[in-house]
Amino acid sequence: MAPLRFLLALFTLAFVAPARADECDRLPPPSVTLKRFVEPVTLNTQFGYRELTHLGAAIARPGDQVLGLTRGTAVVRVSTRTPSYTDATRRWECASPQLTLSYGFSPMLVYVAKEFPVGSCAYDEIYRHEQRHVSTYQKHLESIEQELSETLNRRFATNRPWRGPAGQTAVQLQQELNERWLPYLKRQIERVDAAQALIDTPAEYARVMNSCQGEVKRGLR
Repeated sequence: MAPLRFLLALFTLAFVAPARADECDRLPPPSVTLKRFVEPVTLNTQFGYRELTHLGAAIARPGDQVLGLTRGTAVVRVSTRTPSYTDATRRWECASPQLTLSYGFSPMLVYVAKEFPVGSCAYDEIYRHEQRHVSTYQKHLESIEQELSETLNRRFATNRPWRGPAGQTAVQLQQELNERWLPYLKRQIERVDAAQALIDTPAEYARVMNSCQGEVKRGLR
């Protein structure tokens, strides 16, 4: 019976010996990095209130004259780096997407009608009103950051590299970003429009229009 015990021992040793390391384990784990950018605000005083009323027609109430206007364009920029390993047969690969998403408003423009010179009381009132819109844009970006981070990390920041047919990971990743995630990010950013509408109430419009002892109204003649 001794030879039999020896053979069993050899079989056991062969069974527990460590397998060759998986090359995929050498790749970094997939990751998502969010960057919120806040661009400097550009001030424009070259247009008259009639031109601003035309520019702001989509958001102004009928009959209102637009004395100042703040415009921020939602922008999302995505850069990807995808370290990968292709097996010897060239049939499959493992890849680890590294995503960096930058989001914000670009450009950020504040207009004050040229009828109200810089330094005048009317200019100051209109400019302060527009700064409320600028602040709302910036606070909105801060408010959605955690939700964006959690959603994107849940989808992309898996603990292990992705596996699939060779040459397909980067293509499928870009397609998914374009079709699903970039539109999603823009929708989340543009939710700010509801908060912006709360600033331009009839009461606020009347307050600005009647401020500075009639200086604003005189500028519209």
